[in-house]
Amino acid sequence: MHEQMRKREAFPWRGLAAFALGAAVFSAGFIAAPAKAQDSEAAGSKPNILLIVSDDTGWGDLGPYLGGEGRGMPTPAFDKLAAEGMTFTNFYGQPSCTPGRAAIQTGRNPNRSGMTTVAFQGQGGGLPAAEWTLASLLKEAGYKTYFTGKWHLGESDYALPNAQGYDVMKYAFLYHLNAYTYPDTNWFPGMSDEVRKVFQDSTKGALSGNAGEEATEVWKVNGEYVDTPDQGVVGIPFLDAYVEAAAIEFLEDAAQDSDTPFFINLNFMKNHQPNLPHPDFEGQSISKSKYADAVVELDARVGNVLDKLDELGLTDDTLVFYTVDNGAWQDVYPDAGYTPFRGTKGTVREGGSRVPTFARWPGRIAPASVSHDITGGLDLMATFASLAGIDLPTQDRENQPIVFDSFDMTPVLTGTGASERNNWFYFTEDELTPGAVRVGNFKYVFNLRGDDGADTGGLAVDTNLGWKGASSYVATVPQVFDLLADPQERYDIFMTNFTESTWAVVPANQAVADLMKTYVQYPPRKLQSETYSGPITLSRYQRFQYVRDALEKEGVTIGLPTGN
Repeated sequence: MHEQMRKREAFPWRGLAAFALGAAVFSAGFIAAPAKAQDSEAAGSKPNILLIVSDDTGWGDLGPYLGGEGRGMPTPAFDKLAAEGMTFTNFYGQPSCTPGRAAIQTGRNPNRSGMTTVAFQGQGGGLPAAEWTLASLLKEAGYKTYFTGKWHLGESDYALPNAQGYDVMKYAFLYHLNAYTYPDTNWFPGMSDEVRKVFQDSTKGALSGNAGEEATEVWKVNGEYVDTPDQGVVGIPFLDAYVEAAAIEFLEDAAQDSDTPFFINLNFMKNHQPNLPHPDFEGQSISKSKYADAVVELDARVGNVLDKLDELGLTDDTLVFYTVDNGAWQDVYPDAGYTPFRGTKGTVREGGSRVPTFARWPGRIAPASVSHDITGGLDLMATFASLAGIDLPTQDRENQPIVFDSFDMTPVLTGTGASERNNWFYFTEDELTPGAVRVGNFKYVFNLRGDDGADTGGLAVDTNLGWKGASSYVATVPQVFDLLADPQERYDIFMTNFTESTWAVVPANQAVADLMKTYVQYPPRKLQSETYSGPITLSRYQRFQYVRDALEKEGVTIGLPTGN
């Protein structure tokens, strides 16, 4: 196991020199390093693991989060899952799809793996071969591994699920749903023939294949209501039916080999835009919107898979974990996910990253339990390793040193203790220093990307800029919010209330300083896809080598906040 960064018992009231990396860096908080995976003896024999991930599902959409029937979209399967297991109130994804899924698969901040965003169709790239994934690690513990549904971690052969530790992938999809509409003449009649041909030639459909084999495209995907696999094309509305069928097929097969534990990663394509519910679910929600119908479909398919576990007698031996890749995409409200928090997918506000999450494991997780611990998709790596009885690797799959950002949640799940995680770092695409930091109940916002101070909720969506908003770093101090008193991040307490809370930034400074030191020891991989990040000036170019030299010689320290 790699050298652990330990929690600090007291504030570091020592001078911290300022550090600059292009722009000023401000930081914070106690940083606790990833916990070493514990022996699984306490948990008994290795459990089967069913990980279900949906797309863009909002924190307030599902019944246990006061959504469900109350918001026009009944979710009986999720209600039952919560009643039989644990609901998480402070569980985090990432601000968008690719980093969210990369964090889940690798247990590492997405900027470490280079997976902060993903390339367009035809550009290749993807999850580096050197990264450990949940599947490749669980293979080391003797698990049978299986993948179906949305991947969105690149399209090069080395980046596909069957090259990343999964024995079998069936109906793997490499893009978000919108991408499959690009070549479609009905969706984009104004597209030139030349551009359309580029997308038609490069967009891959459903991929299947075994480990060590070349993936096969079993059919194309488009944005129409067509279900004609025999003719080589299936439309978006039908994709999740195939994903559900693949999962059930795997479970039926796995049940025949009770001596081998299994890990199945099931990724439904909904609720990403465009929300095109299966014909069986059109108009089946109370509110009759496409999004609500899609949530009802998602709930039904999750329920069908869990019913299959019961039918096969696998329930008691299987940890079921459901989560979401990122926060709700409010920019497309009202046909989109809902969150009571400020901001939207693409920002570092709570609405961009906090996601609905449940876990069920009969006899280990207490029914109808609730966890308020700070946890996230990053923590699945250490947790699953712990349950499998293995340690996290100290070297990557190419034998280079590696660090994880993952904490073992087993004590949380079993009710035997709290999470060792005390902080969360929020990143958008091009950030090495986090755009925001949570330490305990305090949140420190450094990057106001996509946010102009608008109120939260649907009435403000025209100003929830998300990715459209520019990065706008605070010049001197962060905004500071007490998330217990103010979960919507409405009132900045830094030097703006009668108690004058400058002190609150000290733990945040230390958390980021400690985090940044790990990037010096474990350099991040090359970005797998780069977006425009503004002009490169001559002065920035000339400073680049200086900053590299300073990092190498002096490490990273963060300046303390100043008063009036």
